[in-house]
Amino acid sequence: MKTFNNPYESNLAKNRANYVPLNPIGFLERSARVFPHRTSIIHGSLRYTWLDTFTRCRQLASAIQALGIQKGETVSVMAPNVPALYEAHFGIPMAGAVLNALNFRLDADSIAFILDHAESKLLIADCEFSETIDRALGKVNRDITVIDILDDAVQHGKLLGSMSYESLISQGNSDFNWHQPEDEWDAISLNYTSGTTGNPKGVVYHHRGAYLNAISNALNWKMRLHPTYLWTLPMFHCNGWCFPWTIAMMSGTSVCLRKVDATGIFNAIDQHRVTHFCGAPIVLGMIINSEEMERKILKSPVNVMTAAAPPPATVLESMENQGFRMTHVYGLTETYGPAVICEWHEEWNQLDSTKQAELKSRQGVPYTALSGLEVMDPESMSNIPADGTELGEVMFRGNNVMKGYLKNPQATDEAFAGGWFHSGDIGVVHSDQYIQLKDRSKDIIISGGENISSIEIEDVLFRHPAVMEAAVVAKPDEVWGETPCAFVNLKPQYTPMPTAEELIAHCKSNMARFKAPKNVIFGELPKTSTGKIQKFILRERANKI
Repeated sequence: MKTFNNPYESNLAKNRANYVPLNPIGFLERSARVFPHRTSIIHGSLRYTWLDTFTRCRQLASAIQALGIQKGETVSVMAPNVPALYEAHFGIPMAGAVLNALNFRLDADSIAFILDHAESKLLIADCEFSETIDRALGKVNRDITVIDILDDAVQHGKLLGSMSYESLISQGNSDFNWHQPEDEWDAISLNYTSGTTGNPKGVVYHHRGAYLNAISNALNWKMRLHPTYLWTLPMFHCNGWCFPWTIAMMSGTSVCLRKVDATGIFNAIDQHRVTHFCGAPIVLGMIINSEEMERKILKSPVNVMTAAAPPPATVLESMENQGFRMTHVYGLTETYGPAVICEWHEEWNQLDSTKQAELKSRQGVPYTALSGLEVMDPESMSNIPADGTELGEVMFRGNNVMKGYLKNPQATDEAFAGGWFHSGDIGVVHSDQYIQLKDRSKDIIISGGENISSIEIEDVLFRHPAVMEAAVVAKPDEVWGETPCAFVNLKPQYTPMPTAEELIAHCKSNMARFKAPKNVIFGELPKTSTGKIQKFILRERANKI
């Protein structure tokens, strides 16, 4: 057979002029060049422009390199939604390092595990959380340099670091020649998810995925240039669903909100003309259930993106009735946050509000950056019928799927079995190809946007000497989306028998308080003939409480 010399491959090679690895840091550089004097960040009375932010991020990158941080090393940050955490999304990868944004709701043991597992060399920590950080540092097995974030808005806790964050910035070079990734597959961030076990797993993102998902956020949400974005979604959660990079791409304004409550949300919307914000159902509940004195009349519609536990249709309908334009998305930490969107069709506007809310409560169709979204039989890896009835596991494939789990090849191989990412979520496919979740195969509980492992709670309950058996399931909650509900069978010989309140207090003292069950029900647990607890029966009972 004659060899064909493809003319499109001959002498047409990649070079520095025609190929640059995708990375989201360039969005910041462009905004500083094109819109240098537009406001980038608002935090209380503080204002930064895009040129300010670009300069400060270069100083941060320069300063952490001077501290000895090298390419591929981990820098952890524990902070609420303040400018320092926003800047970390650019400054840390500008130095070639990997950002690990910590969940500030975790307890000291969990934080210590993450710092050890991530091999963190530097920790930038807000003094609001100094008590937890101090305990965590006492448990880690490595030396970690600490930098303190100070904020006039809060009473400072114990200073743990060698210097303040602003002192660190002041030592950096504003003309620093920041690190361009040589390979877009290079890691940009590390996010930990509890999954279905007590020990968190480290989910690794790359520059390519962050870049593409940031673009998808804007395209699929139909964002216009210069949005004003309110930070109600924690930036530690999937890197704020990649919105730090999206807002830089759109040359928008980030309104930082240290404490998220109804008053703060309405005041920020009113004062800064907020156009967009993201939030779990708990944030929607804050708005729906707010007191009259907390509310402000919306001067224009506000776009809201929601995810986490599937929001009830009634919640979406109530938000729409109050002037918020709702967009429902779905994803996991492993998919850079949102990767599926309930794309709206104009003809649906003719339906009544209840039917619209029902349609909007479905998870939907793939994000622009997602190559494949299917609901499949996990055994045969065949697609289930699009009949809205047959159940299967939701599977993902695309550039906005994680690199894998850090230092956990077995979990990575299991997650990618058959060439698809296995979400562990159970759903159906409707005739219009929109997917809808029905259950979670591994009993994960999503409360206020945070994953809670039922196994972890059960382990803590079993530590109480009176507990003979325990099972934890998700209970629907109007405020949190879901909360843990514990079913406990006590040892008959134990006296005095603990009350539900005592067991809840026991959990709160042995784990992060937000993970503790909100309800404890006593009695025999239903089991199969082989002795396995039937959690589907417990879920039905929890739904009736």
